[in-house]
Amino acid sequence: MRTWFITGAGRGFGALTVAEALAQGDNVVATTRDPSAITARFGEHPRLLALALDVNDEAQAHAAAEQAISSFGRIDVLLNNAGYGLLGAVEESSADEVQRLFQTNVFGLLAVSRTVLPHMRRQRAGHVINISSIGGYSAVPGWGVYGATKFAVEGISEAMATELKPLGIHVTVVEPGFFRTDFLDERSLHRTAHAIEDYADTVGAMRHRATDLNHAQPGDPAKLAKALMQLAAAANPPLRLPLGSDTVQRIEAKNRHVAAELASWRELALSTDF
Repeated sequence: MRTWFITGAGRGFGALTVAEALAQGDNVVATTRDPSAITARFGEHPRLLALALDVNDEAQAHAAAEQAISSFGRIDVLLNNAGYGLLGAVEESSADEVQRLFQTNVFGLLAVSRTVLPHMRRQRAGHVINISSIGGYSAVPGWGVYGATKFAVEGISEAMATELKPLGIHVTVVEPGFFRTDFLDERSLHRTAHAIEDYADTVGAMRHRATDLNHAQPGDPAKLAKALMQLAAAANPPLRLPLGSDTVQRIEAKNRHVAAELASWRELALSTDF
């Protein structure tokens, strides 16, 4: 039996993971800004602790981690899932929109990680799973700032994996493609207040595509939740776990492009050493 600590557990990937973890007999600390949504969905359950947590409030995160330890004795899996999207060109994104996005997607993840890792270090065991995106591996028009937050999560995860491996703690960054959740709805996806006509053919087209794709995405979120169960049970989990055929295709395409570009510019790249 494992104990999960899940952020953004009120809906989407978070709620589906809560359901899967409970179904397999695990304990779950399910956190969200309004835990009544969790209670309404799952009812009272002896292995479920629903807690209020705004990931931007580090003191609240500390309190939630302490309640988790008091209730279940340990935290085995931290699923950093809370976050939201921003759709717009980089230039269209205001300073306030960028700051608020990084505050939740990056600084919030760091705050929760800082509160849970001391418990995992004492255990000399645990698994941190950070939800990124294909946008954290390969950037596309319209998702530049959102992708930047996920690129940050990828870099943080790589470093954490190396730092924590000697302490018996695994780190995996999960890279979903487009899954049929509410991510493209207004509750999870913000659009920049400012739009520039010069970007109509690139970012404008992406805005239309996001509208058309809403609830028609290729990925099955229930299967993603089941995949996370397999990931948590793995004795030797990967650093990166791409999920979805669209993600796999884009990773392969980017890797080919990077390899080709490196080969083309290799002579200049190597010429700058003493």
